[in-house]
Amino acid sequence: MISCSDRSLAMPARRQLIKGAAVGAGLGVMSPVLLAQNADAPVSPEVTKLVNDFLKGGKPLADGLKLDLPVLGDNPSSVPIKVRVTLPIDSNNWCEELIVIAESNPVPLATRLYFFPAMGAAEAAIRLRLIASQNIRALARMNDGRLLMTRQFIEVAPGSCGL
Repeated sequence: MISCSDRSLAMPARRQLIKGAAVGAGLGVMSPVLLAQNADAPVSPEVTKLVNDFLKGGKPLADGLKLDLPVLGDNPSSVPIKVRVTLPIDSNNWCEELIVIAESNPVPLATRLYFFPAMGAAEAAIRLRLIASQNIRALARMNDGRLLMTRQFIEVAPGSCGL
């Protein structure tokens, strides 16, 4: 136990306790907002139509496409997203088209990109405006007909994007 005469040790510990309590209280208030949507939220008919139109009845592979995004989008008006095809790209094997879908946005199709064999890679770094915590989905079509798909959930902090 720290005695009153040893105030040099008591003050930092008390400040840490107060900071910890404030952070805990803040998380308690924010957690219902952040958890309002979960990773298994139902997909809208518009998103289903986008995916089906892209796949055209094909079965997507889970490997070969990497989506890189933060766990928490602290600025919902500009969330950095990176997507890239991890398969080897050459003049015989390349990605023709890639789309990114923000499943809960009012207009889910975030971007559509076209690639050519001479590019040597199929990757993009974009910034999205996200209206809420949601799944981000990326789909790619290779020149030989293979389809790739990946999906990742992102929490969005309340901010200037209508939350």
